[in-house]
This record gives sequence, C-alpha cells and structure tokens, in this order.
Amino acid sequence: MGELSVSKEIILGALSTVQEPDLKKDLVTLNMIKDVELGVGEVRFTVVLTTPACPLKEKIRKDCEDAIHNLVHPDLKIVINMTAEVTTLTSKDPLIPGVKNVIAVASGKGGVGKSTVTANLAMALKNAGAKVGILDADISGPSIPVMFGAEDLQPLVTEVDGKNRIQPIMQYGIKMISMGFLAPSESPVPWRGPMMTQALRQFFGDTNWDELDYLLIDLPPGTSDIHLTLVQLIKLTGAVIVTTPQKVALSDATKGLAFFKQAGINVPLLGLVENMAYFTPAELPENKYYLFGKDGGKQLAEKYAVPFLGEVPLIQAIREAGDEGKPIASSEGPSADAFASIAANLAQQVAISNANQAS
Repeated sequence: MGELSVSKEIILGALSTVQEPDLKKDLVTLNMIKDVELGVGEVRFTVVLTTPACPLKEKIRKDCEDAIHNLVHPDLKIVINMTAEVTTLTSKDPLIPGVKNVIAVASGKGGVGKSTVTANLAMALKNAGAKVGILDADISGPSIPVMFGAEDLQPLVTEVDGKNRIQPIMQYGIKMISMGFLAPSESPVPWRGPMMTQALRQFFGDTNWDELDYLLIDLPPGTSDIHLTLVQLIKLTGAVIVTTPQKVALSDATKGLAFFKQAGINVPLLGLVENMAYFTPAELPENKYYLFGKDGGKQLAEKYAVPFLGEVPLIQAIREAGDEGKPIASSEGPSADAFASIAANLAQQVAISNANQAS
C-alpha cells in the first residue's frame, strides 16, 4: 500500500478497539467487519450492522474512521460500506422457517391505537430497509386491511413444496394476513375461542411468509386465548406494549406487561410506546397539550424497567392517514419521524435481546 505499509491485520487491530454501543463488544469479535480491501492510500471494508434501522449507524461509522486515523495513519482514505444482517433466534422454527423475529404488539385495553402503532412501525422498519410482515391476530375486529387500504383484496392460494399455502397480501412492500381479507367487512366473526386460536395457527403455518426480518403480531386487546395460543405456538422475539398516558390505560397496560413476564411465558419485553402522548394542532406545531396526562407511559416503563421506545403525538393527520389506507410513516414530517425513531429503538432492542439470549 505504498509508503504506508498497512496490512489487513493492522486494520482489524485498529477496528478491534471499536465497541458496538449496545452489545458492548468490539466489532471484530462480533464478526461485524467484512471484506477488508487495501488500495493505494486507502482502505475499504463493510460493517454489518444488526439491523438496517440501527439508530447508531453514524456513530459506529465515525468510531471506525477515528480508530484507523488515530491508530494506523491520519491521512488514510477510508471507505465504509454500511450494511445489515438482522439477528435472529427464531428463524429455524419449522412453522415459519424464514421469519427472523416475531414481535407481539399488545395493549391491556382497546382504543389506545395499538393497530395504528403496529401499521406505522411496520412501515418505518420497511423504510429502513427491513423485510416486514404483519399478522393481524385480532380475529373478530381486524383493522390492518383498512389501515393499508387493502380491505377489498383477497389472498390467493398457491402450491408451495406440495402444500397449498396462502399468499399474504403485499401492500407498500409489507406482507399481511388478516381475517379482514377472508371475511366480508360488514360480517361479524362470532367465533368461540378455539375457532379463533385455530385461525391463528393457520395464519402462521399455512401462510407463505417466505423470508422476513420482522413479523409484527397485532394482538387483540386484553390477555385472551389468542395471547396464550401465540406464546405456546411460536417462540416470540419479544413484546411491545402500547398505552396512552391516562391512569385507566396505564392500569390495563400493567396487566399486559405482567402477562408476558409471568412464569411459564417469560417473553422479553422489548419496550413500551406511549401513544396520544400530547395534542399538537397543525397551525401551532410547537405547542403541546397533554390532554390525557403527561409522561404516564415513561413512568410505567421506568417502574417496570422496560425500555421506553418513544411517544406518538395525537395529531389529526395520523388518523386521516389510517382512514385513507396509507400509514403516515410512509410520508414525511414530524409524525413519520416519531415512528422512525420508535422503530429504530425497537430494532435496537431486538438486537440487544437476541444477543443476551444467545450468550
């Protein structure tokens, strides 16, 4: 490499001083450095992140550059390719072999915007470059088809490896399955618990999910047969709890937290999202009005040592986007930014949880 006399070993030695901020190990030990190439006065390599939604991407890039400039040569040109390979503990599940992470999105009560949060988290993760799907587990009250403008679509059935499989609906790059695609929207689904749990099993086992980084499960409110069936059927990567700030919602959210933490279930809690955290009128975007109380979700997360993923404002545009069938995370603006931040924090917690369980 000319007068600099740099080798791959020297570069890797410098990069071994760079720590992955969440996993608390260096990038070389974590096998995150790939394809080191040396040129005249320059070095190129790839950093393989644990998720394309990594919120610390630029910090890791800068830390790599600083390590090489400080420990190898200050004038060395550095070209870093940032890519991602989402970590997994579930991709070998025979029921869903190509799905890397299954994340339950739950709430203790209805009306807190859980489906809205699910739809927008999925969109934000997809925008970051991940392969994402949604399984609408609210059999009797499905909302996902409406939120994606797909209520008139019906999935096809095709033969895959000698077995008839449901092809999920693809909308905005996100794969979805829901009872709303299979039953007329105006028709109720008056099923008892066993029939609902059987439908959930079919949504997993009979759907051709193919390869996904994240499959979000939009659960019905409460802690019902569907919840118990889910934790018995699939190894969940973790659960996200959605609440609003007021006392009655927090009380029910506490029950949701307790469900996933109880003995025999022990599903990792990836975080809590506070929806409708404050109202901001469109004509006064800097103003915040705490209609339902302030910081209730944050305080609940602190009390139970659960990561606080972020807060979502009560904004008319979020509701309008859901009604129009195009989640607001697909657009630009403060609301989309809020969901992007929450999705990045969620992806971060998935990587941390997977690493902790694997070690």
